Amino acid sequence: MEIATVPTLSGDRVTLEPLAAEHADDLRAAVADGDLWRTWYTSVPAPDRVDAEIDRRLDEHAAGRMVPFAIRDRPTGRVVGATTFANIDTANRRVEIGYTFLARAAQRSGINTEAKLLLLSHAFDAWDCIAVEFRTHWHNQQSRAAIASLGAKQDGVLRSHSIGRDGTLRDTVVFSITAAEWPTVRLSLTERLRTRDRAEGARRRAARHA
Repeated sequence: MEIATVPTLSGDRVTLEPLAAEHADDLRAAVADGDLWRTWYTSVPAPDRVDAEIDRRLDEHAAGRMVPFAIRDRPTGRVVGATTFANIDTANRRVEIGYTFLARAAQRSGINTEAKLLLLSHAFDAWDCIAVEFRTHWHNQQSRAAIASLGAKQDGVLRSHSIGRDGTLRDTVVFSITAAEWPTVRLSLTERLRTRDRAEGARRRAARHA
């Protein structure tokens, strides 16, 4: 698992590129879209904390604990969020995909699905991972549903796992996808994106003839 260099991963909709200080302005706009940081059970940085969060993720990368990306929407050219490989366990070839946030306008657009497909492809195909984890807050029902919809299975709940920024204790729900499950998950995500493409194409054709 080569983690010293952050790769650039490109799809039809998104490019995952190495996170850098130059992404700060777009990321401030992303977290402000929908006031993402105000949701109590998330760890999304407030606009005035974006620079510090970028620095933190870059420091984690330098320490070998994280591989951080900016999520760029290819049609618009704007960075609309961020994501990472975290909890990297090279000895056991395991990694977590997490610390993800996405502007409200970019949600339910196919961007997150393709970003996860790119990350999972890199983890399983390039790094030969045995399993990829996802973790979220017990109360984050939207995130739990989204992770399950990827094809991940719930492993369990880490009770009182961490202390939130408001001092409350977080129960962390752990999901994973194993290497044996990856071919089916890849097929499912690829077909989901194709279905979305066909639907979008039909809508555009209908609009032209309206």
